[in-house]
Amino acid sequence: MDDTDHPLTGAAVIRRRYGSDESQYGQLHLPAGGRRPGTVIVIHGGFWKAQYGADLGAPLAADLAARGWAAWNLEYRRVGNGGGWPNTMADVAAGIDLLAELGLDLGRVVAIGHSAGGHLATWAAGRPKLPDTAVGGAPLVRLTGVIAQAGVLDLVQGAADGLGSMAVPALLGGMPDEVPERYRLASPRHQLPLGVPVRCVHSPDDDTVPFSQSADYVQTARAAGDDASLIEVTGGHFGVIDPASAAWQAILGLLPDLLAG
Repeated sequence: MDDTDHPLTGAAVIRRRYGSDESQYGQLHLPAGGRRPGTVIVIHGGFWKAQYGADLGAPLAADLAARGWAAWNLEYRRVGNGGGWPNTMADVAAGIDLLAELGLDLGRVVAIGHSAGGHLATWAAGRPKLPDTAVGGAPLVRLTGVIAQAGVLDLVQGAADGLGSMAVPALLGGMPDEVPERYRLASPRHQLPLGVPVRCVHSPDDDTVPFSQSADYVQTARAAGDDASLIEVTGGHFGVIDPASAAWQAILGLLPDLLAG
């Protein structure tokens, strides 16, 4: 999608690149009218696999812009098109840092990520704690909140459970006992405490990413002193990315507090 206006909302949609690969871009959805404070990043899921792309996040970004928020729908390299460790995480970091050049309100920046995108969003919130030389270290733009939609938040457990037909070891290049340092740096549950509010939105009947991924993360995050909460919704794994769903309405209800100055 090139720079254009959204056919339904009238919001401007601006495509900007953060690298030379065809997957290194984002779509900035800007409200047609007055803009609400803060910026929202949308990170799509799909178990980090190349067959799933930013088209999954576009309806959410469009809906956010229609409601007055600037929304950055972020694409990144995935397993099968140049992604995996470390490129997928490096792309997400670079795509977020590009926001520093786009003239946005970065006083409050919240990432909304679905499934694998929930992993990437929550991982990105922990970037300030990473060594400067690590992938994603020394961020230019810091997240101030996260909404993880059925997120894969414990990569060690996700690998043990074989989620997404062994998608986690495909992302990181091995099982936890083979590449333990990668899991330590990439798994949100193993980055705690983040020092950033995290809202985990998950349906108990999700048959793709277990509800326990969110429940266990929140329990561990709270024990570590973080501001984390679990919001139970209906609609299975995909209800949270349907703008017409009650689950999406619950997510929208979380944004004002997370984006408050």
